[in-house]
Amino acid sequence: MVISALNDAAACLGLTVGLPLANARAICPDIDVFDADEAADARILNGLAGWCDRFTPLVALDPPHGLLLDITGCAHLFGGEAALMNALCGALTRQGFAVSAAIAGTPACARALTRHVHGRIVAPGKELEAVAPLPVFTLGADDEITRGLRRAGLKTIGDVAARGRHEIAARFGAALTALLEQALGQGDVPINPRRPPPDYIVEKRFAEPIATDSAIAMTLAGLARTLIVAMEKQGKGARHLEAGFFRTDGAVRVIAVETGRPVTRGEIVDRLFRERLDALADPLDPGFGFDLVRLSAVRTESVVQEQRDLDARVQDNDEVAALIDRIAARIGGHRVVVHLPQDTHIPERGALSLPAQQHLVAAMRAEWPAPVGSEPPLRPLRMFARPEPIEVRMAEIPDKPPRHFVWRRVTHTVVRAEGPERIAMEWWRARKGRPTRDYFRVEDETGLRFWLYRDGLYDEVAENGEALPPAWFVHGMFA
Repeated sequence: MVISALNDAAACLGLTVGLPLANARAICPDIDVFDADEAADARILNGLAGWCDRFTPLVALDPPHGLLLDITGCAHLFGGEAALMNALCGALTRQGFAVSAAIAGTPACARALTRHVHGRIVAPGKELEAVAPLPVFTLGADDEITRGLRRAGLKTIGDVAARGRHEIAARFGAALTALLEQALGQGDVPINPRRPPPDYIVEKRFAEPIATDSAIAMTLAGLARTLIVAMEKQGKGARHLEAGFFRTDGAVRVIAVETGRPVTRGEIVDRLFRERLDALADPLDPGFGFDLVRLSAVRTESVVQEQRDLDARVQDNDEVAALIDRIAARIGGHRVVVHLPQDTHIPERGALSLPAQQHLVAAMRAEWPAPVGSEPPLRPLRMFARPEPIEVRMAEIPDKPPRHFVWRRVTHTVVRAEGPERIAMEWWRARKGRPTRDYFRVEDETGLRFWLYRDGLYDEVAENGEALPPAWFVHGMFA
C-alpha cells in the first residue's frame, strides 16, 4: 500500500505521494490513514467540472485530479485572465480544496506549471522560457521515462528541450517528443470537453443570490426571451434546452426539456420549464441561493416558415405538438409515444412505438390499413405485450377453435368463433424456424371476446424432424 494523496501537514514531515505506507508509519507512527476511493474522487472532480461551467462551456476532465478550461474569449467577462484565475481559485479554496492553477497557450504547458508553481500566466510565445527551469516530472510522463531522463542527466525540461528531437524519440519514444513540443508551445492538442458546447447560451449573474420560486421564474422568463431573440437573428429554433442553476456552495443543478418542433417563442420555453420544475420528484433546492442562472439551447434547427393564418391543419399540428411537449416536460419524453406501421404481417411487429416528440410528423403521415365498414375489426383493441399461454381442454383437429380453455385460472366456454387466420412466421428474418400460427376470434358464454392463436400445426415438424406439439395463447381482447 502506498500514499495516493496527503495534506500539508504530512508533506511537512517529508511524506510524498507514492511512498509505501510502511515507510510513512516509520517516519510518523501516529499518522491518520484513510482508504483511497477513486470512484468518489471521480464524482467530486465531475461535480467541480460542472461548477466550472460558470467560467467557460469548454471544460475537460484531466484525471485523476485536474481540470482543463478553455477560456479563449471568456477572460474579458471576468476582468482579464488574472482576475478570472483569482476568482476561480478563491472560490474553490473557500470550498475546502487545495488548488494550483496556471494559464498558458497549450494544455500541456499549463499542466506542467501547475505541478510546480501556482498562479503563473504565460504570455503567447513564452512557453519555453516558462517551463525550461521546471523538473522533468512536471511533464507528466510515465515514472519509468522520468527516471530514465534523470539517469541521463536531464533534470529539467530545458535540458530535455536542448537535445535533438530524434535522440529523445529514439530513447524514450515519440509520445514524449509530442508531449515536450506541446509543453514548449510548438504543438497543441485541443481539449476534449466533457460536454459539447451549446449552440446558444444566455445567463444572468446575481450580486445577491436568489432563492425564491418567483425570482427563479422571472429570471427564466427573461432569459427565454433573450435566447429567442438571439436565435431569431440566425433563423433558428430550439429543440433541446437546458437550464443550469449554480448555487453559492458549488452545487449545480441542470434541468432539461425537449421539443418536438423548433421553438421560436419565449413564452413556450417559459411554460415548458414551469411544467418541468413543478413535476420534479426531487425539487429544486436553492440552499443559500443561486448566484448564476444559465439557459442554453443545446440543439437547434433551422425554422421553416409555414402559412399559419389560413391553414387549419398547420394550426392543429402546432397545438398537438405543443400539448405533447407540455406532457413530456411533466412526465418524461419516453412516456409519450406514437405508433408507426411496419411492413410486416406479424401482429406484435405491426406497429413500432417511438417517442412522439421526434416522430410526430411521421405518425401524422403514416398510412394504416383502412377498416372495412361492414366487417368486425380483425385486430383487438387491446393487444398484450406478450401472448399469455392458455390451457385448451378440447379442440377439433386439424384447424378448429377450442371448445373450452382456461386463462388466468378461469374456465371459458366458447359459444362463437371465427377463423382460422393463418399467419406463417417470417423465415427470412429468423435464424431458427418458427411455427405457423392459426388465429381465432372467439366469444365466451359471458360475452367476452378473445383473440386466440394456436402456435404450430398438428402435423408440423421441426428442422431436425421432431414433431412440434401445438400450444395455445391469448394475444388480445376485443372491446
